[in-house]
Amino acid sequence: MTGAPGYTVVVPTIGRPCLAECLRALAAADGHPPHEVVVVDDRPAPDGDLPLETAGQLLDRVRTLRTGGQGPAAARNAGWRTVRTPWTVFLDDDVQVLPDWSRRLAEDLRAAGPEVGGVQGQLRVPLPLDRRPTDWERTTKGLENAAWVTADMAYRTEALKRTGGFDERFPRAFREDADLALRVQRAGWSLTRGARVTRHPVRPAHWWASLPAQRGNADDALMNRLHGRDWWDRAQAPRGRLPRHLAVTGAALAAASCALSGRRRAAAACVALWTLGTAEFALARILPGPRTGREIAGMLGTSVLIPPLAVRHWLRGVVRHRHARPLGGAG
Repeated sequence: MTGAPGYTVVVPTIGRPCLAECLRALAAADGHPPHEVVVVDDRPAPDGDLPLETAGQLLDRVRTLRTGGQGPAAARNAGWRTVRTPWTVFLDDDVQVLPDWSRRLAEDLRAAGPEVGGVQGQLRVPLPLDRRPTDWERTTKGLENAAWVTADMAYRTEALKRTGGFDERFPRAFREDADLALRVQRAGWSLTRGARVTRHPVRPAHWWASLPAQRGNADDALMNRLHGRDWWDRAQAPRGRLPRHLAVTGAALAAASCALSGRRRAAAACVALWTLGTAEFALARILPGPRTGREIAGMLGTSVLIPPLAVRHWLRGVVRHRHARPLGGAG
């Protein structure tokens, strides 16, 4: 499209089947095709080829890199560092751009003044129409309001160069996007929201998926160290339940301590506090959901385990990152 800046799409992947649909949707988007599509294969031990043929008419523009399981931050860094266009657009391999996406992207990039370092796409998470969403589905739905998520995020390539890109101390797809956004803003650029829309289906997940997700509390501890305790507001990130998890876990530990020391009344009081806190957490997750037997059982079990897991991972992050400094030594 006339006057639209060139861009390169970077897609990190661990070989999930959804990559095929991601590339197929990208190929079907007409109007302003990417200069290149860089697919970064981050599988630790690649087993078979990636479904690149679904890129269709864009196949001759697809280039692959391998990073060997270093994580999404490292994979995205490997991709954008080979980009030669003014803009780099990050897409996750589990999204599907809409047919008018490239045309709307062109409009987003044309509208971005020189002070704009990044333009976020709008995410849409489809949910079942015949029932209430599960806890996992509601969590994914929250991406629609999340700021600067790299499921669909365009960055000026120069902004990535000046800030050093993603901080690879974030080992999973969590908070690495907020960290980069804050550093881009600190470097003097603004971030805006565009008009393009990308579909983000809910990935299949086990009922215990919320348990490994608690590892993200360690990343929150790293964010506190790098950006100060007010980073939540600046990154437009909702505050989690860590304070409540600390209280519930503390009540459980206090109950055990009091019981061992023979203080039965104090132990009973702490058990009551733990029970109330756990019940409140479980109900907050059960009531908005489908309330099936499977969902209720899963919410009850994980609501008992999540608070101590969250606290454990947060403490581990506090200790591990106690001397961390922002990427590039700023701050």
